[in-house]
Amino acid sequence: MSTLITYMTRHGCAEKAAELLEGKMNDDVTIINLKKNFKPDLSKFDTIIIGGSIHAGKIQKGIKNFCQKNLNTLLKKRLGLFLCCMEEGEAAQKQLDDAYSEELRNHATAKGLFGGEFNLNKMNFIERAIVKKAANISENVSKLNEAAIHQFASKF
Repeated sequence: MSTLITYMTRHGCAEKAAELLEGKMNDDVTIINLKKNFKPDLSKFDTIIIGGSIHAGKIQKGIKNFCQKNLNTLLKKRLGLFLCCMEEGEAAQKQLDDAYSEELRNHATAKGLFGGEFNLNKMNFIERAIVKKAANISENVSKLNEAAIHQFASKF
């Protein structure tokens, strides 16, 4: 079976999650950053996994657009959806629900909340200032959950 892991990332967390996920999959896996290739050929893949991260409470607009434009194709494939976010519990679940349509969530074989990161080194001055104040942090923070990534991969 062939699997496509496609994602968008702003500061690298979703990319890191996609790479960790690739290492746990038993299939032939291709990873594509949608910022670099917005129109991958989905017909080549049996399974499609889509991931993104939360910024200012929302997933990247490009992920939403990709899902809308490819909805019919995605509903014919084995599908996985993941999200990188710093929220936990019900708040994280709400962000996942807001990120992906109900139709995609209901069709998905697996849905994953992989934790998140604040990488201050990759943020611009304004982002860094907002995150430092809002999250009350002064250094990089990683809550990337490898166990959740492993559990997600095991469903495929």
